[in-house]
Amino acid sequence: MHALRPTINPYGHALKVVCDRIKWDLHVQSWISRKRLGFWKDRYSGGKAVIICNGPSLLKSDLSLLKGVFTFGLNKINLLFDKSDFRPSCIVAMNPFVIDQNCQFFNETNIPLFLDRYATKTVRSRNNIIYLHSAEQQKFARDCSISVFQGYTVTFVAMQLAFHMGFKDVALIGCDHNFAVKGQSNKVVVSGVKDESHFDPNYFAGGARWQLPDLMQSEVAYALARDMYESYGRKIVNATEGGNLEIFERYGLTQFLS
Repeated sequence: MHALRPTINPYGHALKVVCDRIKWDLHVQSWISRKRLGFWKDRYSGGKAVIICNGPSLLKSDLSLLKGVFTFGLNKINLLFDKSDFRPSCIVAMNPFVIDQNCQFFNETNIPLFLDRYATKTVRSRNNIIYLHSAEQQKFARDCSISVFQGYTVTFVAMQLAFHMGFKDVALIGCDHNFAVKGQSNKVVVSGVKDESHFDPNYFAGGARWQLPDLMQSEVAYALARDMYESYGRKIVNATEGGNLEIFERYGLTQFLS
C-alpha cells in the first residue's frame, strides 16, 4: 500500500506574498514613506551621483573629491565617520542583520535613511526615515514608491533609488566585488575576530552574524541596472580602485566628476 502523499498547495506562497503586501499597504508607515518618496522623485534630474560601497578599496578613494556631490552611503558606512569628515547625502540599508546591528546609529542620525520595512521593528519613524518594500519579482524599479527588488546586494537598491531621483550618471566606488570569506552564497555565518572583507575590520567582527554574498546573482542584477540606465540614456560606471567588478565601464573618479 502506497503512503499518502501530502497535499501541496501551489498557490500557498503566492497567497502569502499577496497578504503580506496588503498588510504593508495598510500600514501607516507605508503611506508616509510613499509620500516622502514622492518628494525625492526626479529631484536631481540629469545630475551625477556616487554610490559608496563598503569594500576595503574604499580607503583608496579620495573622498575629498565628493564635496558637493550627492552620495549614497550603504549599510555601516558610519564606521568611516571617525576616520573622515566625509558624510553621505543619504544611507541605504536593507539586510536585517545590518539593520539590527546598526540600529543605534540609525536611531540617532539626521542623515536621510532608506531602510527595508523590516526596520520598523527597531528604527523609530522620524522625518528622515523612508521604509522600502522589497518585492520578489526580479525587475528594476524606476519608481521606488511601490517596491524595490534587492538584487542580492544593497548596491542594486541604491541604483534603483538613484534612478528614482533622476540621476543621469552614477558611479560606484569601493565596490570590490570580492570577499575574503568564502562559502555558500547567502549562507548565514558568524564572523571572526577581524573583518577583511570590508573597509573597517570591525564591520562584521566579534561573532556578528551576516550573510555571505551571492556574487553571481549580484552580477545578474547589476547587468539589469546597467541595461535599464542605458535604455533611458543614462549610465552607471565603476570608479572603484581595483576590485573584480567588470559589468560596468571603468572610470577614474576624477574623470567621472569632471
